Amino acid sequence: MRFTRPLFVSAGLALAAVSCTPAAATTPAPTPTPARTAPAQPGPSNGAAQGAAQGAQGGAQGGGGQQDPQPRPYAQVIRGDVKTRDGLFKTHMIGANQLYYEIPARELGKEMLLVTRAAFNTNSEGYGGDEVSEGVVRWERRGNRVLLRRVQYGIIADPADPIADAVARSNYDAILAAFPVAAFGPDSAVVIDVSRLFTNPPNEMSIVQQSRGQVDATRSFLEKVASFPTNVEVDAVLTVNAPPGGGFNPFTGQPVVAAPGTPTITKSFVVHWSMVKLPETPMRPRLLDSRVGYFHSNRIDYSRPEQRAQNRAYISRWRLEKKDPNAAISEPVKPITYYVDPATPEWLVPWVKAGIEEWQPAFEAAGFRRGIVAADAPSPEQDPDWSPDDARYSVIRWLASTTENAQGPSIVDPRSGEIIEADVRMYHNIMNLQTWWYWTQVGPLDPRAARLPLPDSLQGRLVQFVVAHEVGHTLGLPHNQVASAMYPADSVRSRTWVEKMGHSPTIMDYARFNYVAQPEDNLPLHTLIPQVGPYDLFSIKWGYSVFPGTTNADDERPALDALARQQDTVPWFRYGVGDDFGAIPYTAYTEAVGDQDAIKSTELGIRNLKRLVPMLLPATTQPLEDVSFTKEGYGRILSQFTQEVRHVAAIVGSSDGQEKYGSQPGARFTPIPRERQRAAVQFIQQQVFATPTWMLDPAILRRLEPEGSVARINAMQRGILGFMMDDNRMARLVEYEALPGTVRPYPLSEFLADMRTGIWSELGAGSVRVDAYRRGLQRIYLEAVAAKLNANPSTAQRVSASGAGGTPVSRAAARPSTDAKSLLRMELRSLDAALAAALPKAGDAATRAHIQDARWQIDQLLNP
Repeated sequence: MRFTRPLFVSAGLALAAVSCTPAAATTPAPTPTPARTAPAQPGPSNGAAQGAAQGAQGGAQGGGGQQDPQPRPYAQVIRGDVKTRDGLFKTHMIGANQLYYEIPARELGKEMLLVTRAAFNTNSEGYGGDEVSEGVVRWERRGNRVLLRRVQYGIIADPADPIADAVARSNYDAILAAFPVAAFGPDSAVVIDVSRLFTNPPNEMSIVQQSRGQVDATRSFLEKVASFPTNVEVDAVLTVNAPPGGGFNPFTGQPVVAAPGTPTITKSFVVHWSMVKLPETPMRPRLLDSRVGYFHSNRIDYSRPEQRAQNRAYISRWRLEKKDPNAAISEPVKPITYYVDPATPEWLVPWVKAGIEEWQPAFEAAGFRRGIVAADAPSPEQDPDWSPDDARYSVIRWLASTTENAQGPSIVDPRSGEIIEADVRMYHNIMNLQTWWYWTQVGPLDPRAARLPLPDSLQGRLVQFVVAHEVGHTLGLPHNQVASAMYPADSVRSRTWVEKMGHSPTIMDYARFNYVAQPEDNLPLHTLIPQVGPYDLFSIKWGYSVFPGTTNADDERPALDALARQQDTVPWFRYGVGDDFGAIPYTAYTEAVGDQDAIKSTELGIRNLKRLVPMLLPATTQPLEDVSFTKEGYGRILSQFTQEVRHVAAIVGSSDGQEKYGSQPGARFTPIPRERQRAAVQFIQQQVFATPTWMLDPAILRRLEPEGSVARINAMQRGILGFMMDDNRMARLVEYEALPGTVRPYPLSEFLADMRTGIWSELGAGSVRVDAYRRGLQRIYLEAVAAKLNANPSTAQRVSASGAGGTPVSRAAARPSTDAKSLLRMELRSLDAALAAALPKAGDAATRAHIQDARWQIDQLLNP
């Protein structure tokens, strides 16, 4: 998740990954026109005299009146205690802290990927292996200087097209560093001292940007250098004097600046740089189709025939080529390989490998047998230069962290979308999160979860699930919250169905465990856990299949369109619907199982939660520990309940939908009919606003705390009420009612009346008594209405790119709706009349005081 939200980020939080196998007979992606720089000068073929002569020639080109540096003889530069490595460049380590690169002329001007990682991190600053930055760079000679330039790909053009000159003028490559040529080696290779590039790096490739301090040169030094045929790896220890705390202010987004005179804090890191040569021939790109989910890279291509600047989005995917191009299914020339971090707990290694190779059937659907494989990292004896930080290797990293998360970022060649490398990041405490999710969702269905912690065999299977999800991100796949809602709600309780189809069609959904299933369904325990499913096979087939006879990305589009159209008849192949205005289909909601009928599925999920309450104490009581584990479990039950009921609350003011392209008939969005929305409101009134007394077990509460249950229940209700009275939701109800052709709309006036009468239902009784939980809820209702009435109306407008006027269609425009304010005032008047009628019937002093106070608050709102 580069991302992330809790578990799988998903990045996210998250991105994609790729191999570097050269392509055979492919049409490369368009590449940016080269930056307008001085022509590169050919170096001498040999000899110091030639070097000096070349230096004199180049000296005339020095900019700003600077004299061009004069190279020295090779033997005067590369001498003494020298450790030389051959590879992409020759590297010469002289003594302990001087590093020279000897760059062959053939590698000048070539594009390379530069990745910066914190190989060893300071506690509280992150984790070993954290990526700091990445980007494409190019080494370039200018006279007797060598420049390191950062290459950008936001805008591109065919170099043969006249507009390429304009693109180049708008896309000048920044100079990250400049080096004098110290000497010339054989075959015109330039020799430069790059020591300071790593011991005091520029911000674009430095840990200093993260720590917001200053590098102390006296405590920073080179650690290790290794050169290989396609890459160069450098480690350096950087010591930073940083202000206390550091970080960014979460409210302003600005760096935290310590007061003058505040002593600095010393932080040391081992920073690793990988410079990897990008493929000479870029992989053939595949154009994004918004009907199928893929991470992607956007660029504006000014050479397209369309009469506008055309956005071209290339999906992120690995380069896979068949050993036998004529075979329907073939092994790849180079499979996608993930190494298991040697730091992984030994008992979990088989489960991590299983999570990687769970994707093999998906690649078979795309025509590749064993297209993805797991591998053990070599031992230091087998390969002393192997490192998980080396950008040639994709690694399932295991991080010593209390964070309950995992991530699947990747590094992509921006020219084509080719994934070059990916590192899944498994935070150690992901196991705690999985424990509680599994227990709160399917604990009543699995005898192994009767007591915590879970058995190792079960926890290992849960780790496999997380690894498979994060590997999916590194294959190019984002989250898909829609496909799972396309399964019929009753099917996820069917043994026949779940054994064949799973309870979710994709492991990329946030459909965790099958909380809809009931004990009487007797489902096999392995079907409670998500697995790579039908949508995953479909999406990998769409993204990775080879189409013979095509020569470029546009040629492939008819075949890809035919695959995408399978969604018309197989709804669980769907990915999502574009969302400009906030009206996402309610079925795209996260953490949901069986949400095609969210009311029914949530009611079944609540049945399982009710079964958990008497299980809590036996499952969590530990003889030699305090009650904190039990307290955590109780909070997790409430959190799961809140998550599930939000799936129902999301129905109000929402729509069904399917992403469609131009030739597909029918609407993309269809507002949900009134009766389904009203049923959702009634469900929330019954399950949430009517106090959920099943949570209030005195045996649990009196063991955990002296007080707090009223505040806890009210806090949960506050969140659901705010979610349902969201400004965007109410504005959509107004619009759907006004839109011609809407079938059975649910007017905002009716929604607000339903909310009021349910929350204040006691007022109609013969003897009016309102308990502490409901009094708290009713006060929350008045606070929510007050916030809406006192909000300043937004005047934001979205201005068109041409500058021709404003179009009030953005989420920020004119919300909250003026209808909402007027209708809320009407609701307050109706409520005040009901309160006045109920006051004489108040059955106790607390209720009487509550009614009087509510009337006073209403008066303040209506007559400020």
